[in-house]
Amino acid sequence: MSNARFHESGLAFVLILVLAATLSASALPPLPESLSSLLLPVGVQGNSDTALLTVRKQDRVARNAKGVMTRLSPDEHLRRAAIYLANRAFDEAREHWQALITYYPNDPRVAPALLGMGRSYFQGRRYQEAYTAYDRLAREYPATKDGREGLNFSAASLLRLGRTSEAADRYIQYINRFPDGERIDTAHLNAIDTLREAGRIQEALSWVTRTRQRFAGTATATNALFGQLRLEISEGNWARAITTADDLSRESFQKGVATSPSEVAYLKAYSLERAGRQAQAYSAYMAVPGGMDSYYGWLATDHLASVADGRSRGFAGDRIEIVKAQIDQVSDRYPIPYRQIIINEATKRKLDPRFVLALIKQESVFRPQAKSPAGARGLLQLTIDAAQKYAAHAGMASVEENQLYQPETSIRLGSEYLAELATMFPNLPEAVAASYNGGEDNVARWVRRAKQKDAGVFTSEVGFDETKAYVQKVMNNYRVYQQLYTADLRRK
Repeated sequence: MSNARFHESGLAFVLILVLAATLSASALPPLPESLSSLLLPVGVQGNSDTALLTVRKQDRVARNAKGVMTRLSPDEHLRRAAIYLANRAFDEAREHWQALITYYPNDPRVAPALLGMGRSYFQGRRYQEAYTAYDRLAREYPATKDGREGLNFSAASLLRLGRTSEAADRYIQYINRFPDGERIDTAHLNAIDTLREAGRIQEALSWVTRTRQRFAGTATATNALFGQLRLEISEGNWARAITTADDLSRESFQKGVATSPSEVAYLKAYSLERAGRQAQAYSAYMAVPGGMDSYYGWLATDHLASVADGRSRGFAGDRIEIVKAQIDQVSDRYPIPYRQIIINEATKRKLDPRFVLALIKQESVFRPQAKSPAGARGLLQLTIDAAQKYAAHAGMASVEENQLYQPETSIRLGSEYLAELATMFPNLPEAVAASYNGGEDNVARWVRRAKQKDAGVFTSEVGFDETKAYVQKVMNNYRVYQQLYTADLRRK
């Protein structure tokens, strides 16, 4: 899916809003996701095109002569807002939340409405407005789960606004006020990274220690140590980075750990290389598992050429030949449908058509009618807000949801978006892929945070698990397409 998808459990958030239509804000226990269907017509899901068309039709008759949304029940305002949010129709969702707040100012469901307002602004990258909504929620409903969410996401909004030190202080405030809060583990990890981004390095290291002590034996403790490894690498503290990588390699890579043995092995090898310990770096790169599905294996093989001496270069060549043989065996899994459209739209924007193919394979597996739970549609899984943003630049006067299922439209708009990202992050396709999935504002932060001009170091800094996995899969696809096809998509 494109960057305009839900992060931080966005789909679950939609379901919570739908369920909130039947429950007071003070009585929102965890419930099965299947219960969300109780508030929607039989066979209609909140993110479906049918649900969107239905609620828009209902809204056309729910306005007064001046076009203002009339008073509906709080339940109904929340229900319709949830459907709009699931389809990223943010303005229409906010109209219902605002109606609930205006017509029912003392209703306990104002808190979920404010949370929805904040999330919709956040997803639309209107971070100042998101902060205002979240901050109000935190101040007016501090004793509720919604209020705690408001405090947490107000910190995230400040971070996106570049107010890193204030964001760090807000995460720490959340930790101190809600020591058993729902996001207490991620608040600790966010504090580490945000303090680092604010240049408060020693405080960040102190929070690494505190986090490892509090969450000893858990994935959170391991992730804190991973945060320290990334910090040491970005600061060029190679000896400490090597030691930290060794410590991390002995940890349990249990569920929830944000790194992998291959990534840690690569980061150690990179640190050894930067420390001038070439022979050890060579052995460390060779120890990174290879194969066509190993992102860090590809990168390690690239580095071997620069650290290998004459006697060992042959072993690096063996790794390359093994991968080539693997690719030949599965070449039929890497087709080139829509060849001419892709070539036309990519080349006019100075994109490699093979990179566009790599994205399409990951986004939709070449299914033009694909639709995601977050309302992304078509081959390149564009959301309507992203599509509308790039329509004019792509030579389209306007675009509607159903047009995103058309291959030519999807490829044209997606290529326009990718071209802008490639301009923002030249010579770093990992950052382009990360932006397409996780948002270019986040990627710009991760690039700055990495400091090192190395693709693997950048990828280790990607802050969303989903986006990191996405980057690695897209890049693996891209490498394979480069092995199989020329730049004009002819088989080698």
